[in-house]
Amino acid sequence: MVTRVLRHLLVPDALAHRAFPRSTLEKIEQAVKASERQHRGEIRFVAEASLRPDRLRLSTRRRAEQVFAGLRVWDTEQNSGVLIYVQLVDRRIEIVADRGIAARVRQEEWDAICRSMESEFRKGNFETGAISAIEAVTSILAREFPARGANPNELPDKPTVL
Repeated sequence: MVTRVLRHLLVPDALAHRAFPRSTLEKIEQAVKASERQHRGEIRFVAEASLRPDRLRLSTRRRAEQVFAGLRVWDTEQNSGVLIYVQLVDRRIEIVADRGIAARVRQEEWDAICRSMESEFRKGNFETGAISAIEAVTSILAREFPARGANPNELPDKPTVL
């Protein structure tokens, strides 16, 4: 726990911008836009470098759930929001799916995408890892929530760096 606290206190937030420069964020946004044309789900991508001291008691999963709620990813008509949360200092990734999707997709599928993404990130392949994860999420959402008729864009496609 002490090591984790020190990492979060000493690692600058610029780490997130180094891992996800503007060009990568633009490609992630385009991947989300392209993805959402194939299904009725809504994807949000969030990267966070260090956590404030009051958030260090939270697991990565719990922090992802907080971000999910705070960004209102749950606020879609069909309860079809999905958050891809990247915690850079802890080097952990979580995918949180709204109840409409969680009822159809096992957590193990999301976890496999997270572990694959973490593997790419360990190699320094942040853009490749993020885009591959979005493509994998797209496959699941297209299978479970295929696009039909009107398909409004209910959440921002632009990635967020906290």
